[in-house]
Amino acid sequence: MGKYRYTCLDLFSGAGGLSRGFYDAGYNVVLGVDFDDAALRTFKANHGTAETMKLDLFDHRNIDVIIDFLQKKNIKLDILVGGPPCQGFSVAGPRDMNDKRNTLYTAMVKLAERVKPQVVVLENVPGMVQTNGGIGAKRVVEDFAKIGYRMVPKLLYAPDYGLPQIRKRVFFVGLRDGETDFVFPKATVDKEHYITCEEAIGDLPSLQTDAGEIIYGEDIQDYAMAPQNDYQRKMRARSQNVQNHIGSIPIEKTRKMISLVPEGKNYKALPEEYQGIYKYHEALTRYNSKKPSLTINTGHRSHFHYKWNRIPTVRESARLQSFPDDFIFYGNKSEQYRQVGNAVPPMLGQVVAEAILPYLKDGE
Repeated sequence: MGKYRYTCLDLFSGAGGLSRGFYDAGYNVVLGVDFDDAALRTFKANHGTAETMKLDLFDHRNIDVIIDFLQKKNIKLDILVGGPPCQGFSVAGPRDMNDKRNTLYTAMVKLAERVKPQVVVLENVPGMVQTNGGIGAKRVVEDFAKIGYRMVPKLLYAPDYGLPQIRKRVFFVGLRDGETDFVFPKATVDKEHYITCEEAIGDLPSLQTDAGEIIYGEDIQDYAMAPQNDYQRKMRARSQNVQNHIGSIPIEKTRKMISLVPEGKNYKALPEEYQGIYKYHEALTRYNSKKPSLTINTGHRSHFHYKWNRIPTVRESARLQSFPDDFIFYGNKSEQYRQVGNAVPPMLGQVVAEAILPYLKDGE
């Protein structure tokens, strides 16, 4: 008999960044549940033998559908993970504590109450612990405490764990009927050694002709060079070529504007006559090659490559999110950007997944 692999189910899975981290840590990902067809197609293609289900988790009757699946497959669930949308706590949108999406996490509470996994992992925006005195986090901790889970929240900063992106996320890890609290792993990288944008994506094709024209590129392309560092080697370990690396050709005005923005600056660095055109504070932001990227968004077209006058491709954004190159995204280009931007970085998921292993008991 082979070594027991802990089972993992991903609610609000999207493309499955969080559960890909668990998969890469050796867990058996059995199911991804979401409401987005393209994201579920991506999930199914990138998590081994995992199944997917399209379900509306506002309707708690759909919890029965998930439980039926687990029973039919004779799966005892070890880990329940999920990143429920909580728009009311997000800095990016209007903060509305009564936004009904804030209550979506209760689907995780209901499912955990009934299937009793050993551990629950819930990932969310920092606003959960920062907005209104952390009322969102308190609610999550209290609701899980009622069903026997000691939820420990912690804000994790992606560059501290070797990711080339400025991204803060709160992770809650709850042990069932635990006498002890989960202890989060310490940072593995100090500030002087953060992985930079250039270290993350510098080996990918430029999508520029010799004359400086931006091109779309092919569906499958060769790498521009051999891997230049450990991060690139890690991303390329299981991949012979580059996919999801299709350029976006900006209109002439945008290309002219971005060409005037120095590396690491934004619209505020434009010549005075163009200053009034942009109001959005991240508009025309060109990445800094020597620093981690800004938080990857869902494709707002406000961030630009540190060197080329175009927005990063889906693959470049995926690299900055720590998705390996063999993780292929499906759907149209805007769906792919959305999947990448909404995802938990897999390497961050893996850090948490590996830290949970010592707390688990085989086949519990």
